Amino acid sequence: MQLDGDLYSRVIAWMKILLPLAALGLLSTLFLISRTVDPTQQVIVDEIDLEQRAHEQGVTNPSFAGVTGGGDEVMFQAERARPDLSNPERLIADTVMARFRLTEGTIVDITSEHADMHQSNFTASLDGNVTVTTSNGYLIHTDRIDARYDYLHAETPGPVEGSGPPGEITAGKMRLVSNEETGIAELVFTDGVKLIYKPNGSKD
Repeated sequence: MQLDGDLYSRVIAWMKILLPLAALGLLSTLFLISRTVDPTQQVIVDEIDLEQRAHEQGVTNPSFAGVTGGGDEVMFQAERARPDLSNPERLIADTVMARFRLTEGTIVDITSEHADMHQSNFTASLDGNVTVTTSNGYLIHTDRIDARYDYLHAETPGPVEGSGPPGEITAGKMRLVSNEETGIAELVFTDGVKLIYKPNGSKD
């Protein structure tokens, strides 16, 4: 019995040595047959990205909301925004959506490729494929629209085209303002307005 016990102890002792060695051999084989990776490539990309972010001081998916003096809610969202390094009051944004929720219930959405916002002046200029959509049925396209977010005011410096409940509309300019007498928001088209009347949304 003593001999069997000694043999058992020796086997266990050898297994404690052989099994870890076998495991190391398997791991070594895996590393040898794996694809070679250059670790410096990822480091370079990370360094460039960090330097770019530090230089641009940009943020992703920024948003802010407020209320105008007349009680209308204003909200701005962007895919990315960055400050103007030469003017800290100026903010440059890309892929922008502005929403005006008016006191009488109408919602006005404005989307654009870019926006130039000035914080202390409470102004924003949206440009690049600007689309104005209202919950009461207007869809307007233009190149640029200048807006304020301390009170209700948005105006295009150039021509607009689109459609609404009356029909198809083209005009030299368009303004979104609050009527001074009633306080109700209005879309005002000026400078050579053309309307193709289409009652009840007719396409003919």
